[in-house]
Amino acid sequence: MIIELVVCFFATVSFGIIFGVPRNALFLGGGIGVLAWTIFRLLSDYGVTAIFATSIASITAATLAHFLARKFRIPATAFTIPGIIPLVPGSKAYYTMLAFVDGDYLGGLELGIETMLHAGGIAAGIVFAIAIFSFGKGIGHRYEAGR
Repeated sequence: MIIELVVCFFATVSFGIIFGVPRNALFLGGGIGVLAWTIFRLLSDYGVTAIFATSIASITAATLAHFLARKFRIPATAFTIPGIIPLVPGSKAYYTMLAFVDGDYLGGLELGIETMLHAGGIAAGIVFAIAIFSFGKGIGHRYEAGR
């Protein structure tokens, strides 16, 4: 598990570099990614469904990203994007396409639905965290700008 977390950290930081995350947010984003992956793995090991575990990990990563965005006055996406990178179901999307190319339409459909549910869980977690931090501020208020 330690090696998995180290690889997760470096992969998250690497994606942060690709997405142009500011330098002072790179390692914090990597930490958020490691935390999200740890929550996902622990919940999956304790029998929680993978989709629900993805949602909980995504809520945690997005909430922590909003806290850090307020503290460092950086847009929350600088922390959110690296934080959810370990949760993105890229391999499932690959196997979905592979199943369709091989002619296994039922298997591809099953994997595709599972991939969409994972992506929906990530999106729901991000939206839930945004809703928590936007509650009571009104529409269009951006705390990153200091207004």
